[in-house]
Amino acid sequence: MQHQPNGIIVIDKPAGISSARVVAIVKKALKAGKAGHTGTLDPFATGVLICCLNNATKLSDFLIKDKKQYEAVLHLGIETDTGDITGTIIAVCDKIDFGNKEINSAFERFSGKIEQIPPAYSALKHKGVPLYKLARQGNPVKKPARSVIISDIRILDINLPEIRFKVRCSAGTYIRTLASDIGKTLGCGGHLKSLRRIQSGRFSVNDSIKLDKLEKLSLSKQNFAILSDRIISMTDALPDMPALLANEIQTRRIKNGIIMTGHDFPYDYDAFGSGPAKIIDKKNNIIAIVNYDNKNNKYKYHAVFNADP
Repeated sequence: MQHQPNGIIVIDKPAGISSARVVAIVKKALKAGKAGHTGTLDPFATGVLICCLNNATKLSDFLIKDKKQYEAVLHLGIETDTGDITGTIIAVCDKIDFGNKEINSAFERFSGKIEQIPPAYSALKHKGVPLYKLARQGNPVKKPARSVIISDIRILDINLPEIRFKVRCSAGTYIRTLASDIGKTLGCGGHLKSLRRIQSGRFSVNDSIKLDKLEKLSLSKQNFAILSDRIISMTDALPDMPALLANEIQTRRIKNGIIMTGHDFPYDYDAFGSGPAKIIDKKNNIIAIVNYDNKNNKYKYHAVFNADP
């Protein structure tokens, strides 16, 4: 590439690797100055990992809030200290001869708005230290419960002791906590055996590229061009965010940090609501993300983007 890529690329993360390591590989393969992701997947998990490149790292605050969708397998009768297959077994129960009605009833209890206690082995921080580090040191910290929304949960297959299910949920939901809590509701305990993220916001596994394929394509100049086409522009990375079109004069003023007002861009609350909006130029490049301040009739910048990272 003649210039550094600004946009996102959707990776189909393989098992056995951390999200941070995936980002490092993507950064090197695409020769990006900066890179990040929009929601951690545990090393044993697979699926959609959105990687932001260069200027697009400023979009992560918006993309990380998107709803997620997963396919998972709950293994009943075995509890682990991490709530998933990677942990140490802490309890075993042989009584797992549940009927389908009983299992369905347990799952239905976790539909809608629920309270979740974040797992002790998680990337959440306590006084600046990740919880999983404290837990491994023998000093687990219990965070207060928080609300998450399970907008859809359905059983795909029951083959005891395993139950395969699909869930669509709000950002910040821990599927291993969900699996563990369902096991506790049934009275036998359980852990998350496998997890695959199949969608994050508008982007699904159908939009993704496998990590090994990305690495292979990056090795030759001819294939590198093919790989470049997989990068989604910053404008298209926020398809549901309202857009305001700037002319050439406005574009120059915005890039120079000059405050725009409602006279420059009349704001339509009925069409846009009260959330952020993206300002794009005539080439459909995103040049800023703003929030409209109705009281002062001006736009507040969340971020301003130039051509180069």
